[in-house]
Amino acid sequence: MSRVLAFDLGASSGRAVLAEYAEEKIKYKEIHRFENMPVSENGTLRWDFDYLMREIKKGIDLAIDLGGVDSMAFDTWGVDYGLLDDSGKLVSQPFHYRDKRTERLPQQIFKQMPPEELYSATGIQIMPINTLFQLAAEKHKNISKFLFIPDLIVYELCGAVSAEQTIASTSQMLDPKTKNWNPQVVSLTGMPQHILPPVVKSATPAGEYKGIQIIKAAGHDTQCAVCAMPSAQQESAAFLSCGTWSLIGCECDAPVMTKKSMEDELSNELGANGKINYLKNISGLWLIQQLKKDFQAQGKTYSYSDMENLAKESKPFLCFIDADDPAFSLPGGMPHKIISRCREMGQAVPQSDGQIIRTVYESLAMKYRFALLQIEDNISRRLEKLYLLGGGSKDPLLCKMAACSTGIPVAAGPAEATALGNILLQLVALGDINNIESGRKIIRQSEKISIYEPENTDLWEKQYNRYLKLLNK
Repeated sequence: MSRVLAFDLGASSGRAVLAEYAEEKIKYKEIHRFENMPVSENGTLRWDFDYLMREIKKGIDLAIDLGGVDSMAFDTWGVDYGLLDDSGKLVSQPFHYRDKRTERLPQQIFKQMPPEELYSATGIQIMPINTLFQLAAEKHKNISKFLFIPDLIVYELCGAVSAEQTIASTSQMLDPKTKNWNPQVVSLTGMPQHILPPVVKSATPAGEYKGIQIIKAAGHDTQCAVCAMPSAQQESAAFLSCGTWSLIGCECDAPVMTKKSMEDELSNELGANGKINYLKNISGLWLIQQLKKDFQAQGKTYSYSDMENLAKESKPFLCFIDADDPAFSLPGGMPHKIISRCREMGQAVPQSDGQIIRTVYESLAMKYRFALLQIEDNISRRLEKLYLLGGGSKDPLLCKMAACSTGIPVAAGPAEATALGNILLQLVALGDINNIESGRKIIRQSEKISIYEPENTDLWEKQYNRYLKLLNK
């Protein structure tokens, strides 16, 4: 029997999940949960990394008190990082990817390297939040080391300096073919090459802390979630990892770095199993989370279940928004922003909380279809099933709408896909299971997966065409 500890840090919360593996079964439970909220510092948006480390160490101590573990690993959101000085200390709290300092950086970088060339070098969707642009905005000098957030956590615990491949591939500085840094792209940041750590494969041992082996599983939470996708080996399947962000895509044997792929804003991220996860980053439950927060500020304490019910009771297809509209990228005033955008587009305006919520649900479902069709067009094959992973899989309305919009069955679950993927990769590193395919078989046999079939496809087709016209797609 092996016992492992998976830390999964998302853009709004973190948790520690303790797992036991025996007789081809995984039993797991959350033993610690903590908030992960950005902090304001001199007009900038940051992560409170010192606080995160305190909470992580609490989780480790809890696991030790519960009988100890053989290993532990950490996954987080992508792109963000910390910088270390000559003494090995953080020069400042890490920037949050939503900080405004990078808004105009892409245009500056394009003067040195055109977007087509940048995409053909990295295969990553060009977004101002990418590490490349964040580093180009840095003002610090005399930097000795650069580490992504999950690698920074490992460094703080055991001193290991490396970049796990999946988190490194979110940076827009990695070549997906060589799986190493692209020197020409790195030079665009103005930072010296030597601060970048060596890139290591997923499921690589890194060191020890309190006698527990630390493993670099997959540092990027999305890639952990994809590892736990309960698909069969030859299945033509798509995945939708749905949390604060939605990442929709499929596994490919080689990157797709054509001009069309760039124009469609698709990314080639390295998967933990050596495959390319060809995907699109789109807004996920961020809008729902922000609506909940804003409603609460108005004295309306809705649960997520309450919000789902309000949406169900509301008139369908009243109006649409683009979930990725920059107007919705910053927190605050989300109900008003949605109403204003609908009015500006000449649509009917949502009159109730339920109508606002339903507008978001339907708009997300339409965006899923839009992204899926783009992916199919670029890979020249049909995707026949959608695996909806993560927190969104617990939302029946979202799952049903995704099935109706895309016209293919949606397999929802596991909800804990990210933690399970982290656990599976630790078991691979420990030698308990052979590979990710073996892990997926375990997931298929042990996790409850709900199937949602498409309905009213003619109606959804008609509304999808309306959505395209409204958004000029």
